[in-house]
Amino acid sequence: MAGTKITVKNHGSLRIEGEFTVSDQEGKEFGLGGRTAISLCRCGHSENKPFCDGSHRKASFQSEVKAKDLPPPAPQPA
Repeated sequence: MAGTKITVKNHGSLRIEGEFTVSDQEGKEFGLGGRTAISLCRCGHSENKPFCDGSHRKASFQSEVKAKDLPPPAPQPA
């Protein structure tokens, strides 16, 4: 989907803005109530997974992330 932005917040969540859907493992979509921005939990402490509820603050979650280039993907066997 074009126009989606994901921001990795230091010591916090993944912020997703734009046009997107969030699905569970079986492909069933979460009802987002018309939201165009949400935060997903990275710390594992949220009571509302996969969504962030601010628990990373109480848990003193630490993770600083700087942008970098990934190497090209490994070729898939034919």
